[in-house]
Amino acid sequence: MDVIISHRTGETFMPAEKQTTDKKLSKDIFRNRENGITHLPYDRELAFYDAVKSGDEEAVRALMLPLKDSNLGVLSDNPVRNLKYHLIITVAMITRFCIEAGMPAESAYTLSDIYIKQADRLQSEDEISGLHRTLVLDYTGRMKALSRGSACSRPVILAVNYIEKHLHDRISSADLAACVAVNKTYLCRLFKKETRQTIGSYIKKAKVKAAVNMLLYSEMSPLDIALALSFSSQSHFIKVFKEETGYTPAEYRKRFFSTHFNNP
Repeated sequence: MDVIISHRTGETFMPAEKQTTDKKLSKDIFRNRENGITHLPYDRELAFYDAVKSGDEEAVRALMLPLKDSNLGVLSDNPVRNLKYHLIITVAMITRFCIEAGMPAESAYTLSDIYIKQADRLQSEDEISGLHRTLVLDYTGRMKALSRGSACSRPVILAVNYIEKHLHDRISSADLAACVAVNKTYLCRLFKKETRQTIGSYIKKAKVKAAVNMLLYSEMSPLDIALALSFSSQSHFIKVFKEETGYTPAEYRKRFFSTHFNNP
């Protein structure tokens, strides 16, 4: 327990803030006990997060509680704000469990940011509850897809995380090997074995995926996108993009931009 010792008398006492907190803690525990209010058992909570990171949709549906469930506790007297707080806690926990299980950290954190920003704009309990269900099943589905392949080793996971964070840079196998602190030849062989594609192919696909999002959700020109993603030239960007999607960047935007931009 935190205490302060008086230099004059040698007596110990607790800061006023801590006394207030301890008093409220005791009062709330008593009130909850009297009203039969309990929080979700810890093992049940862990089982839920483990189901998400394992991609077990059936278990997730069985274990997932509505945000309004009293077992989750009350974080605000404002019902809408209370649900938003619970949603933020949920996505923060899920993000870390999924990273632990192999989801690229940059993808997991960015997905979390997207859902929290969406929640911030919502004004009704039903909307927030619906978004909560959507994000839980989204993470679960992504982990299910991730687990279809064999589990990746730590060097490959670190390499994938590095790629996700440095898509705007030129990335080489030597860069990755230095980051992961293993021999380049060994990393290339291990990466190919576990992901079923070469490092170069993985980087190319990741950059094209990022370019697709830029074309759909921004007004950046293909030239600006090529420069932002560090392609050697616009013509190289167009060639790689068409190999992966079947369209040139301009064709892709013309075909898909309006639908996605108006319905993000």
